[in-house]
Amino acid sequence: MTYKIMIVDDQFVSRELFKLYIDQSKNYEVLYCIDSAMFADTYVLNSNIDLVIMDILMQDGSNGLDAAEKIKKLNPNVKIIAVTSMPEVSWMDRAKKIGVESFWYKEVSEKTILEIIERTLAGESIYPDETPQVQLGLTNSKELTPREIQVLRLLTTGVGNEEIAETLGISQNTVKTHIKHLLDKTGFTSRTQLAIQSRITGFVIEDE
Repeated sequence: MTYKIMIVDDQFVSRELFKLYIDQSKNYEVLYCIDSAMFADTYVLNSNIDLVIMDILMQDGSNGLDAAEKIKKLNPNVKIIAVTSMPEVSWMDRAKKIGVESFWYKEVSEKTILEIIERTLAGESIYPDETPQVQLGLTNSKELTPREIQVLRLLTTGVGNEEIAETLGISQNTVKTHIKHLLDKTGFTSRTQLAIQSRITGFVIEDE
């Protein structure tokens, strides 16, 4: 049996590398290579696709997890491997809730994409034990508390303390305390610098 695969990734080099690896096996055929998740569900609807390799963050603003959710509603039997180079801490949890079978970090995974494909098609669900560590200023991402990460994620959207407090159901004074702790831990001198660096590293990426 030849499994039909679709690659969804906005980076040309990534798409070509995935295709190169997959073409090494006679068991797989790359049916489509597309650079946006926007209409990925349409391809699945119109084709007999067995597996989708889905990048998460696309340059056109489309989100691979949104597309994966649509695909799973249309055809739950299509298997999906979410792939990313960004260590955003919420993505693995969301992928699991959607029903995405496997999750693979491009640069740091010890397992090859071919191994993940083979095991996923065989019925396994492969997820990393944890997100990659990220250096954020003077601290490591693992040194931040879950609440600090929530505050940080909202901070990257540019909202003020009042909106952060309202969203998280905490007082503005508590928000100020969390931001002070974040600045102390990272060594950054302003909330703007903190927010920018958090996005650059990919540690927190708020879905607009």
